[in-house]
Amino acid sequence: MNEQVFSATAKIASINFTLFTTHKGILKLFFNDASHLRESASITQLQPDDPYLFGTFTQLREYFKVERKKFDLPLDLRGTEFQLQVWDQLQKIPYGKTVSYKQIAAALGDSNKVRAVGGANGANPVPIIVPCHRVINTNGGLGGYTGGIHLKEKLLKLEGKLSMGLFEF
Repeated sequence: MNEQVFSATAKIASINFTLFTTHKGILKLFFNDASHLRESASITQLQPDDPYLFGTFTQLREYFKVERKKFDLPLDLRGTEFQLQVWDQLQKIPYGKTVSYKQIAAALGDSNKVRAVGGANGANPVPIIVPCHRVINTNGGLGGYTGGIHLKEKLLKLEGKLSMGLFEF
């Protein structure tokens, strides 16, 4: 049985986004035009009235206008059990706050799993919506980011915070 996957592209805040969804929710969000991936899989272009297209791109526009601090979109996250746990923790980081990879590892019960947290963070399929950009190095350095360090810095500045802050789990 083949699952139906849909895609759409949009330019928001000078960033090209490509969105992939299933009937369950958002599957992937890319920071560039990844529409070429449609050719290698059974992917259908989203229709203009599709609720995922409308909802996702509307909420991203609101985020970049500083009108939205939390996304409330259905997600179809797929990964290892550990990745899913990390992505769940990422969604608990409040808007405008940053935490370290070590803090995420400690919240998961093992502060020695910093590299594994970094790997799961980097594998996040829906950046911004699952806010992996809010995770920084323990020394305050920005670390890496799927969309590039300049975009990570832009997102943190948009949220008005580049300094370290604690959060509740």
